[in-house]
Amino acid sequence: MGLKVLFTAVALLLPILLQVFGNAWVRIADFALLYVLLALGLNIVVGYAGLLDMGYVAFFAVGAYMYALLASPQLTNAFPWVAAMFPDGLHTPLYVAIPLSALFAGMFGLLLGAPTLKLRGDYLAVVTLGFGEIIRVFLNNLDRPINITNGPKGIGEIDPLTVMGIPLSRKLDLGFTELPSVTLYYYLFIVLVGFSILICSRLEHSRIGRAWMAIREDEIAAKAMGINTRNLKLTAFGMGATFGGVSGAMFASFQGFVSPESFSLMESVMILGMIVLGGIGYLPGVVLGALLLAALPEVLRYVAGPLQELTGGRLDAAILRQLLIALAMVSVMLLRPRGLWPSPEHAEQDQISNDDQPEEAHA
Repeated sequence: MGLKVLFTAVALLLPILLQVFGNAWVRIADFALLYVLLALGLNIVVGYAGLLDMGYVAFFAVGAYMYALLASPQLTNAFPWVAAMFPDGLHTPLYVAIPLSALFAGMFGLLLGAPTLKLRGDYLAVVTLGFGEIIRVFLNNLDRPINITNGPKGIGEIDPLTVMGIPLSRKLDLGFTELPSVTLYYYLFIVLVGFSILICSRLEHSRIGRAWMAIREDEIAAKAMGINTRNLKLTAFGMGATFGGVSGAMFASFQGFVSPESFSLMESVMILGMIVLGGIGYLPGVVLGALLLAALPEVLRYVAGPLQELTGGRLDAAILRQLLIALAMVSVMLLRPRGLWPSPEHAEQDQISNDDQPEEAHA
């Protein structure tokens, strides 16, 4: 209990401390929390149900574009009848836009899950990877004959969020201090992360969660025990996609702009890397992996710069930073193959196998 209170206090005070070094660091924390939301959603699919989804960024994109269309001039410019219905512009309120983004992304999750029910492992990874790329290509080309997504130019002028009458795009004067926009978004995101962790924890210990884990361990045995593997797989895809949709809506409102280049294959790889790095299927590990891998590229900017100077500028700083991230991930995986914070059961199994190795070698 004391540890939870400590973590809560640190999470609440973190943006105030980071503001001392500039709002850019608070912005990094905001994006890290968005990645935590994405990692929690993918963990339902990969960590609980054992379904290797390499196209998860598609649901992130669907949620972002859904919110962008509902809270920007894009639809009123493209369709005169929409402009006639909403002469003041389409400014969908938060309590409508966010559920619609989640629902739409969940529908796409079911759409992806339905034809892949009989696929496993590498085959499932290839199909989901293709699905993610199809969504990105569609968003990139859906600007003609009717301009819906504005193609590679993206959608701008997206309305920021307003929570309980407080616009998050402006500073909030508390009298003794001012909270900038990035800090207000931070507190909204931390509430969403806490709520998502609570949902994931309840799911993990529910009958559905235990059934997902049975499918992950042995699908044939789970089916023999009477578990409806088809419906449960679809539930996992739909539930995970819903998290991605909410994250996408938050991303669109926070950035005020979305474009297809934000939803590339590398984003899916990074999100999958977060849950593997932290500890697949274990909530504290997933959160840790997401925070580390989201913040690491920004921290390594300060390392890549001096290294670039040492080489006389012959190495690109961005490429060097990616190389350092890759080396860090390889090192961690070699030293901690179950992740930085694996589940206690996995850690116990590893300890037992390590204890048994000398005896087997001696025999």
